[in-house]
Amino acid sequence: MKSPSADHPITITPEARRVRVLVAGVPVAETRHALRLQESRYEAVFYIPRADIRADHFVPTARTSHCPYKGDARYFDLLVDGTRRSDAVWSYETPFPAVAALTGHVAFYPDLVDVIEVSDAP
Repeated sequence: MKSPSADHPITITPEARRVRVLVAGVPVAETRHALRLQESRYEAVFYIPRADIRADHFVPTARTSHCPYKGDARYFDLLVDGTRRSDAVWSYETPFPAVAALTGHVAFYPDLVDVIEVSDAP
């Protein structure tokens, strides 16, 4: 386990804007309670509470990965009206203490969904 540092900073902040994720024209997640994770020089990632996803579109997969800063991730396919996006979603079920806020949240690969909208719309 590695801790965030000046060489590899990680910040997690609440995102006040609406975050909505679409696949095949269907919203699979929509929230005003997302977390914005900024890690080192990577693009920011939005983590959405599980309470704000359409779980009927999420299919657990066998894929796992390990991040030395965040912990072990598990993955989900998205299945919407016959459209399958393999391993498009991940979640840290038991994240390391420095990123414990990610518990109960999921994130999406932007190139595996149609769009991740971030807006001030109601």
